[in-house]
Amino acid sequence: MIVQRVVLNSRPGKNGSPVAENFRIEEVNLPDNINEGQVQVKTLYLSVDPYMRCKMNEDTGTDYIAPWQLSQVADGGGVGVVEESKHTSLTKGDFVTSFYWPWQTRAILDGNSLEKVDAQLVDGHLSYFLGAIGMPGLTSLIGIQEKGHIIAGSNQTMVVSGAAGACGSLAGQIGHLLGCSRVVGICGTQEKCLFLTSELGFDAAINYKKGSVAEQLRESCPAGVDVYFDNVGGDISDTVISQMNQNSHIILCGQISQYNKDVPYPPPLPPAIEAIQKDRNITRERFLVLNYRDKFEPGILQLSRWFKEGKLKLF
Repeated sequence: MIVQRVVLNSRPGKNGSPVAENFRIEEVNLPDNINEGQVQVKTLYLSVDPYMRCKMNEDTGTDYIAPWQLSQVADGGGVGVVEESKHTSLTKGDFVTSFYWPWQTRAILDGNSLEKVDAQLVDGHLSYFLGAIGMPGLTSLIGIQEKGHIIAGSNQTMVVSGAAGACGSLAGQIGHLLGCSRVVGICGTQEKCLFLTSELGFDAAINYKKGSVAEQLRESCPAGVDVYFDNVGGDISDTVISQMNQNSHIILCGQISQYNKDVPYPPPLPPAIEAIQKDRNITRERFLVLNYRDKFEPGILQLSRWFKEGKLKLF
């Protein structure tokens, strides 16, 4: 059987921006037979995520993300259906997912590397297992639970950068659901700002491309910032940190503004901002959702419940 796949054609360089030419599509033959413990799957959905920029480098800078190899198939989050199985726990027709799904139309995979998913949890929308009811949703939920220190009824204000993105749009909603009294999003267009406030329940939204972020932040967060869900890093995060309260908390989800630069992760703060962080006892700890696998199952069930109850809006 001939299948199509996407391979890494070239690297953009540690300080370069990715371009289409860094990838190429090729056709390969899939073996006719599968071995014991293996399954043949048809790819239904693939996820393209910010962390993959690190996988394009020869060295990802982390010990938990392996780099893509030149002329080898790329991989990431994926959902598919089993077409043939020689694995004891998987049968034809099962829907499965993996964090290391190859970017090809069909594949033969080790059944132990796959997780069976229940389509009823997402009302048949299987792509949601790569979004709100998958890794982005778990990252938002577990990140807030583990690093946000939200106490319902204590009038906490949360700020979310990259608020219209996969994690940010969920984090703001989850912040409210877990007890934040005020949630403010930061994004890059007026349309996104309106969407956050009119559709997703954010109390206010800031367009960082229009006017002073510091001034808008002071207006939107008159009592300061207690929890910051950080997706972007850089100047925006420095501005937010400067307005955070004593004993507040940063949930370090991502630093997308820094991914095309050769800097360590998490990137160091400017000296003045680092001084504020230390003086106000602001926690800023690296967060990796893969370290909380024991919380995945209850997390998926919680996210699914909110979705079915209409409390978590997806787009």
